[in-house]
Amino acid sequence: MSLMSRRTAIRLTGFSVLTLVLLFGLNLAAQNTEIPAYRNAALSVEKRADDLLARMTIEEKVAQLQCQVRDSKRTDELMKRGLGGLGCILRQYEAAEAAGRMNRIQKTMVEQTRLGIPVLMHDEALHGLLAFKATSFPQAIGLAASWSPGLVGRVAEAIGLETRSRGIRQVLSPTINIARDVRWGRTEETYGEDPYLTSRMAVAFVSAFEKNGVLTTPKHYAANLGDGGRDSNPVHFSERLMREIYMPAFKACVTESGASSIMAAYNSYDGTPCSSNRWLLTDVLRGEWGFRGFVVSDYGSVAGIYSLHKTAFDSADCARQALEAGLDVELPNAAFFGPPLVEAVRSGSVDGAVLDAAVRRVLEAKFRLGLFENPYTDPAAAGKANNSPEHRALALEAARQALVLLKNENGTLPFKKDLKSIAVVGRLADLVRLGGYSGFGIRTVSVLEGIRRACPDAVVRFAPGPQTGRQMVPAISSSCLVPAGGAPGQHGLKAEYFNNDNLAGSPVLVRIDPRIDFDWGGGSPDTTVK
Repeated sequence: MSLMSRRTAIRLTGFSVLTLVLLFGLNLAAQNTEIPAYRNAALSVEKRADDLLARMTIEEKVAQLQCQVRDSKRTDELMKRGLGGLGCILRQYEAAEAAGRMNRIQKTMVEQTRLGIPVLMHDEALHGLLAFKATSFPQAIGLAASWSPGLVGRVAEAIGLETRSRGIRQVLSPTINIARDVRWGRTEETYGEDPYLTSRMAVAFVSAFEKNGVLTTPKHYAANLGDGGRDSNPVHFSERLMREIYMPAFKACVTESGASSIMAAYNSYDGTPCSSNRWLLTDVLRGEWGFRGFVVSDYGSVAGIYSLHKTAFDSADCARQALEAGLDVELPNAAFFGPPLVEAVRSGSVDGAVLDAAVRRVLEAKFRLGLFENPYTDPAAAGKANNSPEHRALALEAARQALVLLKNENGTLPFKKDLKSIAVVGRLADLVRLGGYSGFGIRTVSVLEGIRRACPDAVVRFAPGPQTGRQMVPAISSSCLVPAGGAPGQHGLKAEYFNNDNLAGSPVLVRIDPRIDFDWGGGSPDTTVK
C-alpha cells in the first residue's frame, strides 16, 4: 500500500473514531435527559411511586409526611426542599385570587424543588368551603334532618366544585362521629346519633367529592366524644359498642365510597392514643376494611401522644409510635415528623421500610389525583364557580328541606301576611350564625330581616333579650374556704397531688390552694407532679 493510501486509511479511521465518540456522547446526553419513570403517566401508580421513592433522600421522604399552615407569603423558603401538604392559607382571598396564588405555589414546588413533587393543599369543607365568598350550605346536623342522601350528594358536589376550582384537593371533612350527648360542643358538625343515617349521609358526601378529584378525610377516628360530653377525652367503650355504633360510618366511607384519607382523633381508646393506636389504624382500617389511602393526625394530636397522653419517652419515640401504628401525615405544622423522625430512621429505631410505606401512600394519592400532570387551576373558572346563583339556589333548597317543625299549635305558622304587629325576641334573631367551619363574606339574611321583608306592613318589635356567648363564672372567694388542719385564719383548701390515676401511695405534693381557679390544660399543677 502506498503512503497516500495509508494516510487515507488513517484519516478514515480517525473520522470513524470521532464519529463514534460523538454518537456515544449524544447517547449519554439523551440518557441524562430521559424523562423519569415517575413522570410517565402511562405507567401504573405503583411503578411511578417505586421509581420516585428510589430517588428520594430520607429528608425528602419525611418532608412528604409534613404539612405547613402558614401565610402564603412565607411558604417559598419552606417548600424549597419539598413538602407534602399545605393548609388553610388561602381562606381570606376571593376564589380567583386564591386560585392564582395556589398556581404560584405549585409552580415553586414543580420547578424549584429537586424532584418537582406537587403539594397537596387542604382546608375545611364541612358544609361549604371555609373560605371568603364560598357558598355556605346548612350545617351538617341540618343536612341530616333532611333525611336525604341524594340532597347531601348534590350539596357535596357543589362544594367539591368550588373547592377544586381554588386548587384545594383535600378536605378535612366530613365529621362522622356519633353524637349521643348534647353537652358535646361539636354535635352540630355531625349527622346526629344514628350510625345508619350517619353512614348514608357520609357515603353520599364522600362519593361526590372523590368522584370530582377532591380527597375527603372522614374524622375523627374514632369515638371522639368522651364521658359527660367532653371532647377528645379518654374513651373506654367496649369493642362491640365501637363496632356497632362508632365505627360503621368510617367503614362505609372506606368500603363503599373510597375515602382517600382518614383523620385520627385526639382522644385515647382503651388507654392508647388514637394517633398511635395500631389496632385502629392498621389492624381494622387497613387489615379488615382494605383502606388504601393515608392517615392524617388531627391538628396537634401527634404532639398529644407525648404531652397529653404521655405514652412516649421523647419526640423521636413519639414519632416512632405514630408512624409504626399507621399514621402517615402530621398536621398542622410538623414538629415530630421532622428532625425527630429523621433521627429515628437514621438511628435504626424506625425501620426505613415503615417510612417508605407511609411516603408511598402519600405519593400514590398525588399520582391518582393527577397532580403531577395537572398541578394548576383556572382562576377565571374559580371566580364563576364560587357562590354562583346555582349554588345559592341549592343552598336555599337544602335549607328548606332541613327545617324541622316540632310543634305548630293552632296553625300559627305560616304567619298571615296581614298581621299588624309582630314581636321578635332573642339575640340570635338579628345574628346570622352559620355554624362551625363556615365560609364568610357572603350575603346573609337574618330571621329578623326575613320577617320584616315578608310582612312589610306590620310593626315588627325586636327585643334581643339576655346576652349570649361564653359567660365566666367567678371562682369561689378564698374567704369562704377553710382548709383542714390549716393555721388559724388561713383560707383555701388542702390539696394532695398524686403521680398516678388511682391515688395510690403517698401524694407527691401537699399544699393549701387559696382558691380553686385552675387551667392547666395538658400541663401540670407543679413541676413535682408528672
